[in-house]
Amino acid sequence: MSHTLSTHVLDTTLGQPAQGLKLTLKDDQGQVIAEGLTNEDGRFKDWPTEGFESGVYELTFHTGDYLNRQHGQAFYPKASICFELAGADAHFHVPLLVSPYSYSTYRGS
Repeated sequence: MSHTLSTHVLDTTLGQPAQGLKLTLKDDQGQVIAEGLTNEDGRFKDWPTEGFESGVYELTFHTGDYLNRQHGQAFYPKASICFELAGADAHFHVPLLVSPYSYSTYRGS
């Protein structure tokens, strides 16, 4: 099986994409699969080209640097989202909505 993955980070305080926010994706063995910064649209595009096998993954958004730079404070320096890719080949979207004192996520499309 080969799934695809995407993410999008929005700064809900500013009402705009979170550019330059670092993220790291690890598999269930803790191996780093992808890492880098979100682009000007708050998206990360540097995923492995071969796709993803079914399994459990952890996507960590390193929110501290971004929030301190934009808002001067960050209650949550990281937001780690653990999720499972399963079933028939599919696209999975894991967005993050972030502000200095909160964050939320959901399975998008």
